[in-house]
Amino acid sequence: MLPTDTLAALVMFAFVMSITPGPNNVLLLTSGVNFGWARTVPLMLGVGVGFMLMIVLVGLGFGQVFVRFPWTHAAVQIVGIVYMLWLAWTFANAGAIREGEAKARPMTFLQGAAFQWVNPKGWAIAVTATAAYTMPDAFTLSVLIVALVFGLVTVPSVSCWALFGTWMRRFLSRPRTVRVFNVTMALLLVASLWPAVAELLQG
Repeated sequence: MLPTDTLAALVMFAFVMSITPGPNNVLLLTSGVNFGWARTVPLMLGVGVGFMLMIVLVGLGFGQVFVRFPWTHAAVQIVGIVYMLWLAWTFANAGAIREGEAKARPMTFLQGAAFQWVNPKGWAIAVTATAAYTMPDAFTLSVLIVALVFGLVTVPSVSCWALFGTWMRRFLSRPRTVRVFNVTMALLLVASLWPAVAELLQG
């Protein structure tokens, strides 16, 4: 078990990292606006479970692949950037709320889980958390605890963004208004890619 002060610091770190703006929360806010709360629940759960799995795999050695083969990290970043640019394009070109509900589908549980592996913010958090909050003398157990804490904290935190998006639906009934919203979300998603782009350019 982690010491009490370390566990408290981990909970705070997990909360701050999961509640602050990032690709996951942009997705959830946009899904809440376009599809409502109930249809966004699978995406929320996918984000939480997918990130837990990422922490476990990174902590138990997957992250070492990037150390031994740096090109794999760059490849993952490029795939993530391209995928999120595609998502931004779909956001920007989404229609009115009712039209979006008829023509499109919200991201599924599996898509939400898989998205963590192309999310630059997710990679940074997973590596930082496993480096800062694990104990060498009980490494595997502490990795599992870190993953569990993130799972318990992430889902309620990101659900706030989906709830906010659902609440905003009432104010976005006009096609022009929802168009502005979707384009804004697309631009925010593109802006969130800057750290990954900067790292690739420096490399």
